[in-house]
Amino acid sequence: QVTLVESGGGLVQPGGSLKLSCKVTAGITFPVYHVKWYRQALGKQRELVAAMYSDGVLEYADFAKGRFNISRDNAKNTFSLQMDNVKADDTADYYCHGQLFSQTYWGQGTRVTVSP
Repeated sequence: QVTLVESGGGLVQPGGSLKLSCKVTAGITFPVYHVKWYRQALGKQRELVAAMYSDGVLEYADFAKGRFNISRDNAKNTFSLQMDNVKADDTADYYCHGQLFSQTYWGQGTRVTVSP
């Protein structure tokens, strides 16, 4: 059974920084997972924030470019989302996502609130 557990959410002021992490219990296969971060704001659809594919290719939503950075540590089966210069519009529940071939897995979500 593969599980993903997020951590690092909370309250942050506009212009501040926050780092989200996702621990994956995937054993030795983690390096071949595609990993992604999604977010869902109240009343809106879930949207992709950033992705890192197993070959190292990165993908960012337009709103995340230049402010967010996705990274992974294969030795620790974790991946992270560094969020800098956050804005009120970044307030949402953030979900980590892992994919191995046709199998997909979601974390339970962590809330990020950007407020003065």
